[in-house]
Amino acid sequence: MRLERILEGLEILETVGSLEGAQEVAIVQTDSRKHGKNALFVCLQGANTDGHFKAQEAIKNGAVAIVTERKLDCTALQIVVPSTRKALGKIAANFYLNPANRLKIIGITGTNGKTTTSYLVASILKKAGKETGIIGTLGILYKNKKLPSDLTTPDPLALHETLADMYAHGVEYVVMEVSAHALYYYKTEGISFCACIFTNLTQDHLDFFPSMDEYGEAKARLFDPSVCAVAIVNGDDEKCRSMVFKREKAGTKTLFYGLDTPTDCFAVITEENLKKTECLLNISDKLCRVDLLLTGRHNVYNALAAAACAVELGIDVSTIEEGLSSLKSVCGRLEMVAEVGSAYVYVDFAHTPDGLEKSLNALKKHCKGRLVCLFGCGGNRDKSKRPLMGEVVAKKSDFAVLTSDNPRYEDPLDIIADIEKGYRRFSARYVVVPDRRKAIDYALDFLKKDDVLLVAGKGGEEYQEIMGIKYAFDDHTVIETLLMRKGKNI
Repeated sequence: MRLERILEGLEILETVGSLEGAQEVAIVQTDSRKHGKNALFVCLQGANTDGHFKAQEAIKNGAVAIVTERKLDCTALQIVVPSTRKALGKIAANFYLNPANRLKIIGITGTNGKTTTSYLVASILKKAGKETGIIGTLGILYKNKKLPSDLTTPDPLALHETLADMYAHGVEYVVMEVSAHALYYYKTEGISFCACIFTNLTQDHLDFFPSMDEYGEAKARLFDPSVCAVAIVNGDDEKCRSMVFKREKAGTKTLFYGLDTPTDCFAVITEENLKKTECLLNISDKLCRVDLLLTGRHNVYNALAAAACAVELGIDVSTIEEGLSSLKSVCGRLEMVAEVGSAYVYVDFAHTPDGLEKSLNALKKHCKGRLVCLFGCGGNRDKSKRPLMGEVVAKKSDFAVLTSDNPRYEDPLDIIADIEKGYRRFSARYVVVPDRRKAIDYALDFLKKDDVLLVAGKGGEEYQEIMGIKYAFDDHTVIETLLMRKGKNI
């Protein structure tokens, strides 16, 4: 592709060298170590490296042009821009022929609930006969493809390549989780969304963001009227409301949903148990009666968000009802994975104080025996939430097994000690078993009639990260294997 076309729409401060007669670009790269003949190299500054110092290496490996934030002492053509992060999104979009412009893309952000809401939206769209793709924490799904993804929101080059392939395979709608990190790094630059959902805003990622305000402001970028046609926002969450205040004040279409405050979309829960929730949704005066095969008040919020989005996309109420009611489960999202006698075992991704509290509340309400929670906290992440998570579990459960999550480069016992600081303030009913497999084994043996076990923190993850190595580890598989060895039917 001609370089001029790749640079269309970019804010260019200056060029060092002439763009006239610039040769074809075969590949766009951000890693200077990769060989690529006729490559365009974009200099990105990360936490540990700065691509501006790697430009000469990129040229040696085939780069013919450099996108940079300052003039460099190198031999290739240089395109100087205010922000290479912002530029990369647009460059990637142009390089893959702007596939997002030919797709209807729904963006979903929030601390918790993104994955479940995305699957609920996709379920409705599929029932409406729309070819739909999903991009998120559980991977990338479209047609018969299921691709792993290390990131909730892929980097721009991978993201636009994926969107291009989706379009080539006949996908019409894409439901995409958009993380705060992705928004901070402008990964969705070059994408316009037909609708965006804001599920909630609670403590997380304070190892990266200096404050909750800055964390929220990153998420609020998704709702800029220039890229988001319709915003669908949790009206019961004051932080969410405040983040879209400017948009609401400007009169750009914004719908609120909730259970506790007057909103455009609300619900009445008519019946619930450990396996499902029956509710009546009112979506801008359109009524939906839904038998949701998901438990918990928080999943009613997710269903409200999905239904409100679907109405805005022109989907009829009967299809919305069918779509919401037909989703059996979402991998690792308060998912019942075993019923052992009269005891139940759930796996959940909950890894924040708010997420744990919502899941424990959902189970406690219908637990006839003891509610047991097995959990840990991730290493090299926000340490301030560890005692808060310990406090939540101590208050909401009858017993806890403290164990490892993804310890990364930290000692699991140090992480557990941080959890204990909060837990011990409210309860002494717990045991420490650092090895996660042994911890699950212990918890399964601990269960009695009518108990409920929540295995939290990892959800659908298929690995455990220890000292930079990802070892195969799936809570679902471990639970199933252990129960089989114990001779118990699932």
